[in-house]
Amino acid sequence: MQKRVNINSADPNALKAMMGLETYLSHISISKTLKELIKIRASQINRCAYCIDMHTKDALKNGETNQRIFLLNAWKEATEIFTHEERAVLAITEEMTLIRQKGLTDETYKNALQFFSENQIAEIIMAVITINAWNRIAISGLFQPGQAFA
Repeated sequence: MQKRVNINSADPNALKAMMGLETYLSHISISKTLKELIKIRASQINRCAYCIDMHTKDALKNGETNQRIFLLNAWKEATEIFTHEERAVLAITEEMTLIRQKGLTDETYKNALQFFSENQIAEIIMAVITINAWNRIAISGLFQPGQAFA
């Protein structure tokens, strides 16, 4: 496998900016469970093996179940497994990750307002944006599951 740029060593300020987003996300009001579902689902869509590996492990450490992780790719059909709130977050995650298809639709946004404040929806949007950025960093750098980031 060809070696690619390591953003951490090539441009530490870029990594510092990304870590600023992570610091922000560590203080938001949405639960760790929702944050990990966002990270895993966006990473599945983007086919980022590095991030899927990392965030499924993090989710398990946080108390997530194997069953829910296994079914996350089919959350729309697993209606008894994911709560209405989780389903609203997963819909936002998918529409934003696949933004070129139709963007964040009014229907999805209005549904989320049933469960979350506008501030929380802003937090969810920022969580989706951040994991999509990390996915692009890992994929463009050919990061492999279990590999150290540095």
